[in-house]
Amino acid sequence: MAIRTDFLVIGSGIGGLSYALKVSDFGSVVVVTKKEDSESNTNYAQGGIASVVSPEDSFEAHIDDTLKAGDGLCKPEVVKKVIKSGPKYIEELVKVGVNFTRDKNGGFDLGREGGHSKKRVVHVQDFTGRELENALLRAVKSKKNIQIYENHTAIDLITQRCIKDYNFGSKEKIKCFGAYILDIDKNKIETFTSKITLLATGGAGRVYLHTTNPQIATGDGVAMAYRAGAKIANMEFIQFHPTSLYHPFGESFLISEAVRGEGGKLKLRNGKTFMDKYHPLKELAARDVVARAIDSELKKSGDFCVFLDITHLNSDFVKKRFPNIYNKCLTLGIDITKEWIPVVPAAHYMCGGILTYLDGTTDIKNLFACGEVSMTGMHGANRLASNSLLEAIAFADFSAKSSIEQFKKEKGKEFPQVKGRETKGKFDKKEWVIISHDKKEIQNFMWDYVGIVRSDRRLKKAESRIRILLKEIEEFFHLNPVKEEVVELRNIATTAELIILSALSRKESRGLHYNVDHPERDEVKWKKDTIIQKNEGLS
Repeated sequence: MAIRTDFLVIGSGIGGLSYALKVSDFGSVVVVTKKEDSESNTNYAQGGIASVVSPEDSFEAHIDDTLKAGDGLCKPEVVKKVIKSGPKYIEELVKVGVNFTRDKNGGFDLGREGGHSKKRVVHVQDFTGRELENALLRAVKSKKNIQIYENHTAIDLITQRCIKDYNFGSKEKIKCFGAYILDIDKNKIETFTSKITLLATGGAGRVYLHTTNPQIATGDGVAMAYRAGAKIANMEFIQFHPTSLYHPFGESFLISEAVRGEGGKLKLRNGKTFMDKYHPLKELAARDVVARAIDSELKKSGDFCVFLDITHLNSDFVKKRFPNIYNKCLTLGIDITKEWIPVVPAAHYMCGGILTYLDGTTDIKNLFACGEVSMTGMHGANRLASNSLLEAIAFADFSAKSSIEQFKKEKGKEFPQVKGRETKGKFDKKEWVIISHDKKEIQNFMWDYVGIVRSDRRLKKAESRIRILLKEIEEFFHLNPVKEEVVELRNIATTAELIILSALSRKESRGLHYNVDHPERDEVKWKKDTIIQKNEGLS
């Protein structure tokens, strides 16, 4: 029996939760999340939300900083609308219960991060994402018509081809009717039908060997949307955060850009600084510049990491400003008030995603997207620090408004009779031993061949390998009972292929995409988005 709802939200980060709150006054809402309700990329965001809230700042300056970082591919109308709406969303979050850190005068304590010309990052110490998540969850749980399904992972979107007795004409626009969802605890596929569906599934950091992202960031939304026929854009632009904690016994852990914003210095093992060789802004240069600089220095030295030094700052200030980072490092035996922090770049943010328009719509009818899973034109070829949470909450609002209007049109229509989905056969443990190695193999060659610095030869090698693996994974997926690990592996492989194909097609270097065989920007041929659509190829 299908689970029916008016609005289906897949993902429980800032975008999904704020959208759920806004549409809940108009119909029933189901929020599906892979793990616990608070597990999302939002929860791991340390820096904050960039917004113009100081009289010393201006919308024009924030817009200019964003466009510069985006390296020619931002959509100016999107950037302007999101940034000018920023103060309103900050006030909304305050009303929901987010206790932003204040200065001694009661105003917002503003941080500055790489690429910003002014202090404009509103934060909650160094665990902003966690506080946003908790406040929004409290608000969502107070709504009787919002249901949260934890430990449920989406498998595929439901479109016309999944509906009994539906004659899908070749010229008819693809329409979304919900999703097939795996109940992880029961290992059972359930059918969730909805009038409106929002994808807010976050990023795809787990496609790479080193990442700041949580385990759940496996590119699910992008992969599902692509398989359903949506346009996917700019997947070559993967942002590598310059400073992830390097420790042989610790999980990757983000050392916030705000640490450099407060005066942190990058150093080699011998104590020499090096960022002055790469950019006039030194440590406060855009993330792609800093990440490539570190990558270059590590290749020269053969070292595993560089170091971030904040020992010159007042120790009480460091503990108060960065309590999360301080305590995490302390558990690994590093006192950051006295010792340098070992850091290495790691996959951090996906600037590409499902092609999403200014009202939150996609090329699939009744399917909306917001947050990291989407490509709205806000970030272009490189995201400006702390613009991601702002974009997520802005597009949750834009999507909610247009979703409500679309829902009114769909309200009187009957739910279609959707075919159930089950897989046949018995789970083949012997074959799974082989398949289970594929995830690590993909992560390794994505890091080596499709990482911070690329070449045509390495990209072609990656393309050849991913096509073989994807064929094997798809065959295994369709012949075996569905399991969470196989769903994630399938999505990792699909997302990896999209990144590789996009990177191969862009014959220039721009923003986060750097190819040694095409080191210059090409403003004539490539000042455009890279778009991939299933069965349609690249454009």
